[in-house]
Amino acid sequence: MAELFDVALSAHDDAFTTEQLKKAVTDCDVFVPTVTDNIDAEIIAAAGERLKLIANFGAGVDHIDLAAARAKGIMVSNTPGVFTEDTADMTMALILSVPRRLAEGEKLMRSGKWEGWAPSTMLGHRVGGKLLGIVGMGRIGLAVARRARAFGLSIHYHNRKRLPAAIEEELGASYHASIDTLLRISDIVTIHCPHTSETHELVSATRIAAMKPTAYLINTARGEIVDEKALVTALQTRRIAGAGLDVYTHEPAVDPALLALENVVLLPHLGSATIEGREASGEKVIANIRAWCDGHRPPDQVLEGWA
Repeated sequence: MAELFDVALSAHDDAFTTEQLKKAVTDCDVFVPTVTDNIDAEIIAAAGERLKLIANFGAGVDHIDLAAARAKGIMVSNTPGVFTEDTADMTMALILSVPRRLAEGEKLMRSGKWEGWAPSTMLGHRVGGKLLGIVGMGRIGLAVARRARAFGLSIHYHNRKRLPAAIEEELGASYHASIDTLLRISDIVTIHCPHTSETHELVSATRIAAMKPTAYLINTARGEIVDEKALVTALQTRRIAGAGLDVYTHEPAVDPALLALENVVLLPHLGSATIEGREASGEKVIANIRAWCDGHRPPDQVLEGWA
């Protein structure tokens, strides 16, 4: 970016404070935030007249007030697709690790208390043959389905729109118009929809309560899609068997009750944490800015309907 533009860069990974964000948007033409920068209506109101593009570093844009940006004539772009394989890999790792109790086993080894193999020690559950319910069958959901099928999982899904028959046939996937039905029959549920006002706590207390007591919940999307308090209660009471989480409602804070549970695998938002993915995301940011500078719409523009 420094080779192409006159830039002011943050040299550290710390999220900007509200005051730092306000200062940053006052005198720039393009602002490049990350998922930890909360670009709400207050920040957008503080933006100077020069700001015409928010080129987000990352695919998710739930941290940006899109309506406020639209009202002020600010375009928003993101970097979709670059983290698909990385997030799908991480999801598959959790799908495997939670039923097989890999995190518990690793902790046992480090504790020095392992006493050797025994017939009934650390028994988990076989993954092959289980019914996987995928909530959201976009790029990542599809990538997870392809991986899961190779492990012998039966693919079922809920999506706003049903997939073409050819894709369903390729994956051996069954569509459920009702998310309630999907959650009720699934052995493993994995979340892959964006966080919006419509999907906020989509996996509600009622829906968690309707899941099988032997079911596992995997979330590598956004913490806010799941009612976290209800999930904690379900895990504490063994209402469901376990969970694998890479995202949380109040990141970076994690509910201490989650940390105390043995039947949950907790990761520090690692879904997109590959060198290859982050480099590709940066390239998309630069491509979006170059297109805008050249008088074209950014290829990954989020908002639509611009004059």
